[in-house]
Formats: sequence, C-alpha cells, structure tokens
Amino acid sequence: MGSGVLERAVELLVRQVGHWEQPRWAAVAAGGNVSRADLVHRLVQEIANLAADAEGGQRRAVPRLDNDLALPDQLRVVAADLVAAAPPPEVLARAATEVTATRDTL
Repeated sequence: MGSGVLERAVELLVRQVGHWEQPRWAAVAAGGNVSRADLVHRLVQEIANLAADAEGGQRRAVPRLDNDLALPDQLRVVAADLVAAAPPPEVLARAATEVTATRDTL
C-alpha cells in the first residue's frame, strides 16, 4: 500500500470538514464524548507521531490552535510529513486506517 491511499483518505476527510464553521467543530463527535475538533486534533497528533517515528526523530506535541478551522490544514501538513519520511507500507496503511476511522466517526 503506497502513499496514495493515505493521501486519498486525507483528501476525503478534508472535503468532508473543510467547509465547517466553528459550531460544527465544537459539536460532540458521533458516539463519543469529545468534540469533533478534539477528535481531529487527536488524529493530527497520531499522524505527527508516526512521522516522527519514521524520521527517527523525537515526538512533539502538535499545537492546538485557537481556530479549529485550521485543523484540515494541520492534517494535510502532518500527512505530507509522514509521506516524505518514506515509512514502510504498513505505517502508511495504519495512518490511512486512522484517517478513515476518524472520518467515519465525524
């Protein structure tokens, strides 16, 4: 499984949420107890962790910006970082699965 699967999963999620306004981000995610914004930020952090591991670098906390409308861009950036790190296919597959699961929960 190549980077195309991850890139496609990210694009689908961004298309789903890219037009959301703040109240929609603040709503609780389906079947959960956290906001949609918190759920996507958690995904961004997970993808950033995978990228750091693939690069052999230190994991760092992804800042939670004041404006939740920036979350799709943060997701794109960390996904691009992961692809650029050229991890094994199973890491890309795991990332794509995480993105798809988050999208299904939103």
